[in-house]
Parts: sequence; structure tokens; C-alpha cells
Amino acid sequence: MNAISPWANAVKTLFHEQDLPAIFQQEISGYNVRVHNLNNALWIAITCPKGAQVILRPAYAPNDHLQMGRVVKNEDGITINLSAGIGHYRVKLQLPDEAKPLIRYTTTITANEPLLVPFWPRDVVVTGPDESGTDPKGTIYVNQVGTRSGLQYFSIDEPASGAALYFQNLTALNDYAQATETSLGNVVGGSWPEMGFALPPTLKEKPIPAHKEIVLSDGFIAFSRENPKDDMAQAKQFLNLLADIYLHLPKPATEYYDWPGMVDQGLHDLEFSHGCWSHAAEQDYLNAYVADYATPPELMVQLAVLLPLTDYYDWSQKDLPSIQKIKNGLDAFYSEELKTVVRFLPALADELSGEEEQLKPNVMDSWYLHHPMLNLGRLAIRGDKQAKKLFLDSLGFTIKVAHHFNYEWPVMYNMKTLEVVKEETQPGKGGEKDVAGLYALVMLHAWQLTKDDKYLREAKKAAKTLQGKGFELFYQANNTAFSANAMFWLYKETKEKVYLDLTYLCLANIFKNFQLWECNYGYAKDYPTFFAMFPLNDAPYTAAYEEQEVFAAMHNFLLYAEDEEIFPSVSMLVPEFLKYIVNRAPYYYPPNLPKEMLSEEVKTGQVDHKLWIAIEDIHDGWEQSGTVGQEVYGAGVAFGIIPRHFYKVPGEDFMIYLDYPTANFKHRKDGSVSFKVKGDERLSCRMLIIKTGKKKLPAFTVKVGKDELKGKALKDGNVEYTVNGHQELKVIW
Repeated sequence: MNAISPWANAVKTLFHEQDLPAIFQQEISGYNVRVHNLNNALWIAITCPKGAQVILRPAYAPNDHLQMGRVVKNEDGITINLSAGIGHYRVKLQLPDEAKPLIRYTTTITANEPLLVPFWPRDVVVTGPDESGTDPKGTIYVNQVGTRSGLQYFSIDEPASGAALYFQNLTALNDYAQATETSLGNVVGGSWPEMGFALPPTLKEKPIPAHKEIVLSDGFIAFSRENPKDDMAQAKQFLNLLADIYLHLPKPATEYYDWPGMVDQGLHDLEFSHGCWSHAAEQDYLNAYVADYATPPELMVQLAVLLPLTDYYDWSQKDLPSIQKIKNGLDAFYSEELKTVVRFLPALADELSGEEEQLKPNVMDSWYLHHPMLNLGRLAIRGDKQAKKLFLDSLGFTIKVAHHFNYEWPVMYNMKTLEVVKEETQPGKGGEKDVAGLYALVMLHAWQLTKDDKYLREAKKAAKTLQGKGFELFYQANNTAFSANAMFWLYKETKEKVYLDLTYLCLANIFKNFQLWECNYGYAKDYPTFFAMFPLNDAPYTAAYEEQEVFAAMHNFLLYAEDEEIFPSVSMLVPEFLKYIVNRAPYYYPPNLPKEMLSEEVKTGQVDHKLWIAIEDIHDGWEQSGTVGQEVYGAGVAFGIIPRHFYKVPGEDFMIYLDYPTANFKHRKDGSVSFKVKGDERLSCRMLIIKTGKKKLPAFTVKVGKDELKGKALKDGNVEYTVNGHQELKVIW
């Protein structure tokens, strides 16, 4: 039996078998929505089809009464003005979609005097049906962690009344956080049946200002009648409910950034900055972090930069000396003793400090074997003979490890003995659960390269172990994204529904780790954060390297999905993530950031504010960033973005840029190009036609079917268009 707070108990009593007067009442898709002003709070009571009630508390006046003021009926809801001793409230209730049970409520306060908030109750309580004498039972699947999205996904299990996704638009609360110097991390949470959002307490002498309207809440809640029967159903339901809310969520505008210019700066600094390279065993190797000379060279680091560089070379055909420089040192990572590539350069393994578990000889962090194998396989498929030999020569060891651990990898193990060095990420949480998906993708590349079906069978065996992992599948963002690719590839090959379901499970794990709000307080006023990806389940910051790899993996996923039907929610959300990372990624580069937001204390190496190498970490707005270091292995951000969002037109002095992904780009000699824009037609992206020479751009006609889009001439001579998703475009000149 769950204990509940006095606030939850009061709600339970107030709404049990009471015929309460309602200010507003409306039914939407079988859900009855009523608004009540009772005692010291305004309430929104939502009765589910089977009687369970979800009670929302958008306005609260501690130890007081709320007096009704003006009530205005709107096209999609109602606006209610209320007053209490502490100030004036305005609550706007919206039902933005007539076809779906989706509710939005926004609350503001204008305080009569400066106001401190030592405590605030959570704004969601679930109660049972009036005729039932028992309390409802439910399951919370996802809570906000740190500064990720302010969301909570739960089901009402008894009586079986479906599920809901609660979402607090934290962007709207920036003024509160700035004024009170509070963080919006971990503000959505609680335990059944008292959940949702609570204002962060004003612990300092930083009150809510008087006589200024401040948003206290901007909440959404979306319902489904279905009770998910397993983790696969939960994943699909979560994605669909998130997309329902996202469509109505206020979203920040994006900007265009000169990525071609930034990539030139990054190439120069990667090639010529001494802090990026070490000389060891008669070869040059990339450091993991700028000026980190203490840690021996790592294979993952070399390949994490080589792959984006190769993508950029294929696009630009420029001479890139770093490519050969990296390739010169790869063979030295192969251990003849173990018959596999290893993490650290064997010639310098005795220089490992041993200060941490992974910095001891022969200790392998599980994903650190599979990630280089994946990149070697990708290079091999492109025709790289060196990579092919290293890849094929290491497959036997990779499979041996998978079999030893029965496709359930620990965090770390000894490569010589396969003895577990660290079993779990945290007590009771298991090991690196998404490595099975990463391993499956390695096996699929081996199958593509060799045509040997034993690798396909290995991929299938590993994939099936992801079942039952639920929202705990995610260990590291890029690995989970690669897992989604592997599952969808298996689905395309076999048409077995389990692999499609596992694709959605991987994607749901990724989307619960996004920051779907714009932090605009403290240092974060100087950089965007909307749709940022966190690298680990509990990481307190977003990171350039993992975001870059998730970006590339999501592009690959859309390529796999080109001729397949996937959920409309996924077709909407993935292109939006790609659009916003192109908008945010420039702010991983220190020259684009104010110097004061970068920490002077750095864990590894140093941070050079003038160097176009990404810092690893962007923190909450009240914290300085760059504390981990300036990651050389995250240098591939720009090299990956340009080939996927900038389109050269042969024989012309212009490029076409879109911040959404596209497909089927075709150039015709008659002076036109055509392509398909991904995404949802209800959302839009930016298209630019960019001068690459000194000539004035020709006149363009941009058509969607028979309709012509109007462009805007920019001061720099480029032309900009707003384009909706899910359209076929033709550009004529």
C-alpha cells in the first residue's frame, strides 16, 4: 500500500463521490474534462473512459482561497482569472486537437509583493472511480532525469484506464528560473499516485518579483485508452503520445550557420594544432582530448574522426591529409596475441595510469570493442582494404566474447581472461544493455561484406536479447541509435515484426533522453539547447561526440526506412531532431561561446577558447561548461553535417541547403533539381540557395506540385525559403 502526502489525500477526499460545481465541462474522445474552483486551488478533473480520474492542479494559493475573476471562453478552451492574497493568477485551458484527448494548461502569476516559494505540491494526482472504494494502481515508466524533457509517462493499471504522457514545457518557465536562480532539472517526478510538476523551491533570497507576470506552469497531458501489454507496446505508445504533444509544443526558431566556413576552421585546427596529436611508436595519433598527452592513443578516437572525415572527403573531394595520417597508425592497434583490435595502442599499454578501472592493461569497456569494429566494417564496405583486414581478423574474438557473455555484456572485462572487471552500471541495473544492438550491427556489416549467413544468425540472436529491456535499454546514446539501425535492417531483411518493434523500443529510449526545451537562464542565454541529446542515462550534460553519432545514425535510419512504412510519430520526430542539431551544434565550438561560460578547471587536457574543436559537455544554465575537456574525437560534427545537408549542383555556382533530411536528390541538365523533403507536412524547415562563386544567383522557381514557393532574398546574396515536410520539391533556374 503506497503512502501518500496530505496534499494527495486531500485531492482523493475532495473528488470522491462529490457532485462538484464546474466552471467548464467538455468531452473529448471519450474523456470528460471539468474545471472546478474549490478552496485554495483551481482543478482540472479528467475522467477516463473506465472511470479513473486524473486530477490536475494548475493554480494553488497556500492557506488561502482563490477568488474567481473574469472567465473568457476561447475557441479551443477557456481562460480563467483568479486572485488570492499572494497575487493574481491567469489559467488558460486549451483542447488543441478535437480528435485527440490532449490538454494544455498554462498558469501565470502576478505577485503582489516579492514571493519566496519554500515548497510547492505536484500538480497531478490519480484517483479511483467514484463507485470504487479502492485506490487506483499504476506504473510510471519514464520520469524526468536532470535537465531532460520535463515529462512523465505512466499507465493506469487498475482499473485498466489506459496511459498518459505528462509534459511540462519548461521553456515557458525560464523567467521563473532566472529570477529565482533555480534549475529546471528534476522538477517533474514524484511517485504514484502524486506526480507531475512542482515549482523548484527558492532556496536563496531570490524571490518571484512583484508586479511582473511570471509563468508558473505550461503543462500538456496526452491520453491513450490502451494499456500497454509489454515494453514494445510501451515504446510505441510513448513515441505516439510524444508526437501528439510535440505538434502543439511551442518550438524555438532556428538560424542558418555557415557550416562550410566552420568546417574549414575545424579542418585547419585538427590538422595543425599540436594539442590534437601525439607522436607514439613512430606514428602520429589523435589525442582523445586537446593536450591530453598522458593517455595512450585509442582506436575508437582515431576511427570516430576518420569516418566523418571520409564522409566529408566523398562530398568535397578535397585533399585531407589527416585521413592518411590516421590510417597510417591503425594497424598498430591489432594484437597478434588476442587476434583482435584493442582499445589502447599495445606499444604504450604499460603507460596506462591505472587510476580508473578502464585505464588498466587488457581492460575493455564493452562498447569500446564494438564501436571500432563497426567503423572498420563501414570502411571495409566502402572498399578500404586495410579496414577490411582488421575487421575480418577481429571478428572471431568479437563473437567469442558475445558467446561468453551470452549477449549480455558487462560494463568492463579483461580481454585475456574474459573475467568481469565491472558487472553493472549501478547495483541492480545490469551492464551495457544496448551493446547487443551495436554487436548486431557489426554482424550485419560482416554479413554484407562476406555474404556468410552465420553473421546474420549472430545478429538475430543478439537482437532478440533486447526484448524485455524496456526503458532501461539505453546505456549510451550513439550505441542505442546504432541498435535502432540494426533492428530496422533486420526487419527489412526478414519482415519479422519483432525487429520493427525493437526498432521502436530503441527509438523510445533515445527520445526519453532528449531535452525538449530551451534553457534560457544563466550562461545558457548564449546558446540554444532545444532537442539536445544526453549521452548517458544519468549524464548531467549533453555531449558533442554522442550527438554527432546519433545524428549520423538517424540519417542512416531514414535511408533504411525510405521504402518502408514507419510510424508517423517517428517520421515527424527524427527530422525535427536533425533540424535542431544543425541549429545547436555550432555551439559546441568554443569560438562561438562567451569565454565566461567555459570552466577554467578541466578534467582532461585543456580547453583552448580559440580552437575549432568541440568541447565535450554543455551543462545546465547555472553551471559552466567544458569541464570534461575539448574532445578531439568529437571533431567530426561539421564533417558529418555538411555531406548530409548541403547539396552541390554540378556545373553551378551555388549549393542547396536544407535543415531537414531529404531523399532522391536528382539533377537534370535542363537546369533543375528535384528531391523529397522528409518529415511531417504540418511542420516546416529552412531551405537556402547559397552562392559559391562571385556571380549573382540566377532567378529560381521553386515548386511543390503546381504551387510555387516565394523566396526571400538575403543581404549576402543567398535566397531563403520556408518548406513544409513530406513534400516533393523542384528547383528550376
